[in-house]
Amino acid sequence: RAIAAAVSRSKREIPHYYLAHTISLSRTMSWLEKENARRPVSSRLLFAALLVKAVAVACQEHPEFNGFWKDDRFEPSSAVNVGMAISLRKLGLVAPALLEAEKKSLDQIMEGLRDLSSRARAGTLRSSEISEATITITNLGELGVDQVFGVIYPPQVALVGFGRVSESGTAVATLSGDHRANDGSRGALFLITLSRILI
Repeated sequence: RAIAAAVSRSKREIPHYYLAHTISLSRTMSWLEKENARRPVSSRLLFAALLVKAVAVACQEHPEFNGFWKDDRFEPSSAVNVGMAISLRKLGLVAPALLEAEKKSLDQIMEGLRDLSSRARAGTLRSSEISEATITITNLGELGVDQVFGVIYPPQVALVGFGRVSESGTAVATLSGDHRANDGSRGALFLITLSRILI
């Protein structure tokens, strides 16, 4: 019911716009493969960790996508708290935040993602982890989806989606933006910055 209420509010109140950009990830995936080959299994990095870090860095360059729409105005956040959409075993979805992701190393992000995922499915998340996300990522690439256009979680003003990495080494990154806080031209620049960071 909570999820239904949130997405209903989102679609009712937020004037969404949607953008997509194809990113070449051949070098990124090659680096990730080599990096993981030299690590023990327990400390290997998932591609998701790179996505979180890239979004956090892009938000620092484009702060109009990181924050909240409250009282008819945009309130930017000084910290980039990246929410990560996690599917629950008993259906449903939560998007707990990795707090201050812009300050974390890839190893710290990976550790945080493992912890959030485990506690989300165990039902032991803290309220701050649910309420303090300033931008959210949904990554359905692992399920074979080519691209995803997500629904913004109010009062956030943006959601970034990622599809699968194709055999040619490309993936589609999408942006769902709140037209009250930013616009398509700024959104395009955000996706270009994200692409530059990832390659």
